[in-house]
Amino acid sequence: MDKNSNFQTETEEPEIKTTSKKVTIFNFILIAVIFIGLFIYMLAVDGIDNIILVLKQVDYTWVCWGLLALLGLWFCDTMCLHIPLKKLYPTQRFTNSIKVNMIGQLFNNVTPFSSGGQPMQAYALTKTGKRASESMSILTMKFIVTQVALLVFTVIVVLFELQFFMDLFQDFLWVAILGFVANIVLVIAIIFAGVYPKLIIMITLPWVRLLAKLKIIKDFDKTKEKVSNSIIHFSDQFKFIYTQKQIILQIFIWATLQSLCYYAITYMVYRAFGNSGISYWQIIPAQAFLLMIMTITPTPGAGLGAEGGFLLIFQSIFKKGTINLAILFWRIYTFYLPIIVGALFLIPTKKSKPTKRVQEKM
Repeated sequence: MDKNSNFQTETEEPEIKTTSKKVTIFNFILIAVIFIGLFIYMLAVDGIDNIILVLKQVDYTWVCWGLLALLGLWFCDTMCLHIPLKKLYPTQRFTNSIKVNMIGQLFNNVTPFSSGGQPMQAYALTKTGKRASESMSILTMKFIVTQVALLVFTVIVVLFELQFFMDLFQDFLWVAILGFVANIVLVIAIIFAGVYPKLIIMITLPWVRLLAKLKIIKDFDKTKEKVSNSIIHFSDQFKFIYTQKQIILQIFIWATLQSLCYYAITYMVYRAFGNSGISYWQIIPAQAFLLMIMTITPTPGAGLGAEGGFLLIFQSIFKKGTINLAILFWRIYTFYLPIIVGALFLIPTKKSKPTKRVQEKM
């Protein structure tokens, strides 16, 4: 790599803000309340006898396939992180990449809008000798490429299953289309911010000034400087990412496989409860719309929005009397297990040796 493509200038290290303990505890309590509420709702609607009957009829072979899909998702997600880390730090261990990834899984699920994952991952990386600036650059690269891969994969499948998509969402098709368009615009905006930072700053600052006049922002000058520096910092990271075409391709491939695993979980739940007639590829448009609902839900792990969205979208294609338990199984895969397993990686272990940085510029 050429001398101008280093991860970040070494003159200034950005501050990594992690989630406070009080906020984390509150979020865990909220998650517990949502889980208990879901369980009480199931008992009230389905009754204990029906729940036991459905559990006896569950095909646990498909449940095991769902667990394998979840493990595959975690492995692919880890590879998306490990590839750029290994490039910059040749002594980086895969086991450490797994730990950092699972810490991200934990904090993505216990913070609103998945906002706590990246800062905690960057913090974990600095504990093994990585520079904060380079850690954030790697995580930014991973985020952008995985989001693009997820969007491209989903749009292609939706186009192939367009008729099923239109039939399933016929009552609120415009909402689904608007959601997909919004996601496409978001990805374009991210790329635009990386290429034209000054223009983005010009567009953003009037809104900051308005919020200051409304007394929502206390210190306009300080916020203005912070926003401008953040946009410029992101642009620097984006320009670096653009030079790493081989790494981008590798991450894109693993991120596409990750998308396959993520959507497979819902399909495994669908089959576990004795459902048939809908293919794996047809599950993807429905799950993609649910993912859009989850993205705009402000509670930790998209609590309530995820469960409500699943009920709204999938109740018409699941067997009668199985949808509530299906929601529970799906949330165990995609929400509760990542929290439990991620928490295990926070248990103190023997301190890892600092990883050595590659001497030459990337």
